[in-house]
Amino acid sequence: MTAVSTSYETPSREKIEASILTAAELVFSQHGFRGASLQVIADQAGLPKANVLYYMGSKQALYMRLLDRMMRRWNEVLEDITPDSDPSAVLSDFIRTKMILGQRYPAGSKLFAAEILAGAPFLSDYLAGELRDWVEARAAIIRQWSAQGKMDAVDPRWLIFLIWSATQHYTEYSAQVSGILGRDALTQEDLESISCFLEHVILKGCGVMQAGSGVSLVDK
Repeated sequence: MTAVSTSYETPSREKIEASILTAAELVFSQHGFRGASLQVIADQAGLPKANVLYYMGSKQALYMRLLDRMMRRWNEVLEDITPDSDPSAVLSDFIRTKMILGQRYPAGSKLFAAEILAGAPFLSDYLAGELRDWVEARAAIIRQWSAQGKMDAVDPRWLIFLIWSATQHYTEYSAQVSGILGRDALTQEDLESISCFLEHVILKGCGVMQAGSGVSLVDK
């Protein structure tokens, strides 16, 4: 009689880190940095606490990694813009990407918002350094679009802040929005309508002609 051998696939480092990050994002968004514990994060991930420390180093390092990941997700669409880019396509992609990511990763979005509302105790250096440089680099390109006559001469910093905040509203205040609309949650049709509305208002406000025809506005 031949023995049947059972082999178990050992999770890769990538999969283990992904499970830790997913669990930590949820726990931090619910309890904040001070209220969250590595033990609760480990329990949520189904791993020993020692594994969390081994892969992430410390509670603060894990928290910072989550914040950095969220910002990079949001801003990736603006990484490769140039003076030759089409403002309509870039701004539309930025709005829609931000809307999609807010709905796809609500815990990460709320985690970032909570950090900012707390006065950015862990992000102050990042905001005043790397992120400030990132915004200024994109602002310089947007100013070139204005100089080329592709759009009005709006302050690009306020434009970036506006897109961040307007799209963030539908994640942070989703209960308010869906409650007023009489829904349990926003539907895909709602999200499409919101995206079209924001494109229409923001692009028109910047003097940018929107590609395509017809803009769906949120029903009154």
